[in-house]
Amino acid sequence: MLIDHLSIVGLGLIGGSLARALRKAKLVGRVTACNRGEDTLKKAVELDVIDDYTLDVGEAVKGADVVVIGTPLSTTEKLLPLIAEALDSKTVLTDVGSAKGSVVNAARETLGEKFSQFVPGHPIAGTEQSGVEASFAELFINHRVILTPVEETSDKAHKLITDMWEAVGADVIDLDVEHHDDVLAATSHLPHMLAYALVDCLASMQERDEIFKYAAGGFADFTRIASSNPDMWHDICFSNRDALLKTLDEFSGHIDQVKSAIESSDSEQLLKIFRRAKNARDKFISSRNNLDTSTE
Repeated sequence: MLIDHLSIVGLGLIGGSLARALRKAKLVGRVTACNRGEDTLKKAVELDVIDDYTLDVGEAVKGADVVVIGTPLSTTEKLLPLIAEALDSKTVLTDVGSAKGSVVNAARETLGEKFSQFVPGHPIAGTEQSGVEASFAELFINHRVILTPVEETSDKAHKLITDMWEAVGADVIDLDVEHHDDVLAATSHLPHMLAYALVDCLASMQERDEIFKYAAGGFADFTRIASSNPDMWHDICFSNRDALLKTLDEFSGHIDQVKSAIESSDSEQLLKIFRRAKNARDKFISSRNNLDTSTE
């Protein structure tokens, strides 16, 4: 048994999928969950995602071998003091937040001597669906999970969380906290901002009904992530504010280049931009396909 008692604070797609995967592999003994809404917890018991639940954070944390924080980032920072009070010296704490700097800073301030038991984490997996009902055991297979251990992080705690994610099929890598936030601002946070902004822009146009009527598969593919949880992405924007603003500025410059090429009828420049983009994406897709094949 890898984990005798797992506790998930904030049960949604990620936490539910992790519980399902560990249970399916028979690597966890007992799964407890804590959530703001009891209806979600009752549903999770019915779905056999968890064994039991509590509405009290301290009660959920006490006695657990591993605690996974699956709440939105702003909630995570508010819960850390409550978790710190109840955290046993043997309990390993981790999270699944998409921005790491703000969480690491908050954890360092609130956990005190127990900060070494915290292993910051971020599974690069998910769907546009949210909630425990959308969870499934195969979510993490062939997907990366980034851990951002710091100097104080216990080697033993780090190894346990690494083993946990690898056990559910993930490819685990370690990154520096700041580097993680810079990379994710560009590859995840910016695309979500663009999808939300595009859909909101088109929906505000006078001819919106006709625009959406004639939208095809490309529009659906590009804007799929605009169906993601708005509250979660609202939190991510502010938790990774500096890195996201820097990336937005850089992207804005590229949009200006496209606009300028069109305004000046610079066919050669526009074609260069499009060809560079196509080549970069083709290379990215090829590398992903090679990764999927090598891990089958």
